[in-house]
Amino acid sequence: MSRIGKKAIEIPSNVTVEISNENVVTVKGPKGEDSQKVDKLIEVKLENNELTVNPLNSSKQANAFHGLYRSLIANMVEGVTEGYSKKLQIVGTGYRAQKQGKNLVMNLGFSHQVTMADPEGIEVETPDNNTIIVKGINKQLVGEHAAKIRAWKKPEPYKGKGIKYEGERILRKEGKTGK
Repeated sequence: MSRIGKKAIEIPSNVTVEISNENVVTVKGPKGEDSQKVDKLIEVKLENNELTVNPLNSSKQANAFHGLYRSLIANMVEGVTEGYSKKLQIVGTGYRAQKQGKNLVMNLGFSHQVTMADPEGIEVETPDNNTIIVKGINKQLVGEHAAKIRAWKKPEPYKGKGIKYEGERILRKEGKTGK
């Protein structure tokens, strides 16, 4: 059995959890609503403001899903209460980002500006020209959108120019030495 799957998920007082007959878990909280379909090999129970996830049999597949679905449901509970965010930093002369309505417009050294629309359920903020904050209640969507933004100009190893996550260390290389 999964060590993570054995842990019960505590449900805060401002969050409601519904489990349908089709094994769809819906979590509603102050930041929004999220749902996840759970495999038929896994049983989800709600008792005394605690959610437990148990495999219905001891097959390899059920054991593999046990910790996975517990983590997904715990992430949904955290997402609707606190939300998730990823902070990106833009490094480089002339590189900058700004918000125009629902679009993120970036100057990244190309001959054109890069424009990205905010997906549904994701909010992008630019507190200054060199910082991008991606926020949302779904951990997977926040990380995916941040990765798409970063993919436009990954940091290069010589000067470190590009888009990087906050706190990310870029392995630097030494340039050519002239003789």
